[in-house]
Amino acid sequence: MSFVRPLTLAALVGLAAPLAQADEVNLYSYRQPELIAPLLQAFTDETGIKTNVAYLNKGMVERLLAEGDRSPADMILTVDISRLAEAVDAGVTQPVESETLTANIPSDFRDPGNQWFGVTTRARLVYASKDRVADGEVTTYEDLADPKWKGRICTRSGTHSYTLALVSAMIEHHGEAATKTWLEGVKANLARKPQGNDRAQVKAIWAGECDISLGNNYYFGKMLADEEQKAWADSVDVVFPVFAEGGTHVNVSGIALTKSAPNKENALKLMEFLSSAQAQEIYAEVNYEYPVAPGSKPSDLVTSWGSFTADNVNLMDLAGHRAAALKLVEEVDFDG
Repeated sequence: MSFVRPLTLAALVGLAAPLAQADEVNLYSYRQPELIAPLLQAFTDETGIKTNVAYLNKGMVERLLAEGDRSPADMILTVDISRLAEAVDAGVTQPVESETLTANIPSDFRDPGNQWFGVTTRARLVYASKDRVADGEVTTYEDLADPKWKGRICTRSGTHSYTLALVSAMIEHHGEAATKTWLEGVKANLARKPQGNDRAQVKAIWAGECDISLGNNYYFGKMLADEEQKAWADSVDVVFPVFAEGGTHVNVSGIALTKSAPNKENALKLMEFLSSAQAQEIYAEVNYEYPVAPGSKPSDLVTSWGSFTADNVNLMDLAGHRAAALKLVEEVDFDG
């Protein structure tokens, strides 16, 4: 029986030499192994190639730099464009020439130099109280700074990568000065200091602490699937806001081939498999996200939440604004 084997980092490093000669592929992942297990199981069933996953919650690039050429990792799987760009900038990835990948992944969702490839997208939406927020009351991200929301917004830390990506998109649309003013307005509207994850904000809405929050769309599916958290999800509507002259903010989960890649051929096979409509629909179904391959579609549940037009800003431009976004968040003391 084929299987996904989550290994400790120490185990992966210790097995680096024999793994390089085996019919296997090793991943460093910012996504927990159980979330990608069905996808990797399908790959193993199809190819016979086993997958080993080392889950990290931080420090992926730093670890790859420390390991250098002796790293056992063949691929990285991560979320957020800034983390993908960070890996490329650090020189721990290598370009991939594959007609399959370039055919399956639209150019908007892959690195111009083929260093990384997006496999799913997620929307940064608004969760709004069914009882206290009227239909159509939330329409734009810019509107979150309107004083009508004073004391009504909950959000996670301003320094979290998801928040910084949204702030980067605001910079792309309006420039740094206007974005700083927007951040000050949003901070003035907070019901409490930024804290917790995206689901914690929805729980706060359910508890009556605030009326709206920012969150990624897939958390809605995760809450609906959790007996304890379903009540939180049932208390809100999902709203897809847009930028005043743009669309709904989206980010990516993506993959890249490491510079060391001891199992490069197997890693390429896995990357090409992950780009297929079949694999992306499995991935999107398990994680409640949006696949990017032509002809693929999200799950029926995700589709039921409504449609939206994704913002058309270049993802690499967003990554380029990350430092400025962090500076602005710190200047306004957003988390203070």
